[in-house]
Amino acid sequence: MSTPQPPMPQAAAPNWQAAPGPSLSGYTSPIPVVPTHLGHAIASEWTKIRSVRSTMWTLGVFVLLVIGIGLAAGALVAANSSDGSLAAENPLSFGFFGLLLGSMCIITLGVLTTASEYGTGMIRTTMVACPSRGRVLAAKAIVFFSVAFVVTLASALLVALADVALLDGARSPSGGEWLKGTVGISLYIALLGLLSLVVGSVVRHSAGAITLMIGLVLAPLVIALFMFSASLEGLREALVEYSIPNQLSVFYSNSLTESGPSGWDPLWIILGVTAAAFAGAVALLEKRDV
Repeated sequence: MSTPQPPMPQAAAPNWQAAPGPSLSGYTSPIPVVPTHLGHAIASEWTKIRSVRSTMWTLGVFVLLVIGIGLAAGALVAANSSDGSLAAENPLSFGFFGLLLGSMCIITLGVLTTASEYGTGMIRTTMVACPSRGRVLAAKAIVFFSVAFVVTLASALLVALADVALLDGARSPSGGEWLKGTVGISLYIALLGLLSLVVGSVVRHSAGAITLMIGLVLAPLVIALFMFSASLEGLREALVEYSIPNQLSVFYSNSLTESGPSGWDPLWIILGVTAAAFAGAVALLEKRDV
């Protein structure tokens, strides 16, 4: 006769009764929720630009070129000049050569600030953290422009002070020449870098955007040098007048031509071009997929 088996224990039935208290819709997170704004995006972009090695390399080479070539040019002129030969020279103008070459570093950094994120895929994380694409581009522009302007101004001012001390036979620059040769040209180069940042956002390819910007800087002047035909004289003069090297030289009153931009005109030109490019980049950024 078989022994009866004890009954199997039954699993406790789950309690499906609603818990007392407020529903899920009334849940309050213990983590404070703060609405994001432009300041948060700027803080994020500042962290990015100061933590990547490309920033230190490009700015380091920029400072080396501007100060090294500027001081070398001033010292060479001082060593080879005779008494009274520098009486009409503006000693600030010898910083032009270093700034022209150094602008390539600012252009490179401007492109990398935006285009490198597309190459690495980091732009997806950036846009998830800040869905407002116009705010992201504005934050990048503010951070980059501030860094480029401060570094350029410090380098140009150091070279200017050193060249004035080296070329004691040259005339003393006026207040307006000091302003244009330090603050003015620093604003111009920072805006040129900002234009490169915008081009990097549009092209989304670092090498392509850098090549495009270097061509924009050098191609007009190089092309003009080989326009020998008399029928192309007007075009040749326009290319020379509005080339970026000539616009940089205007800040030292050493324009390659007697006509064309003068005074503060180059600054207004680059400001208008950069503003138009920025507006176009924002409109394009809103329509594109990341």
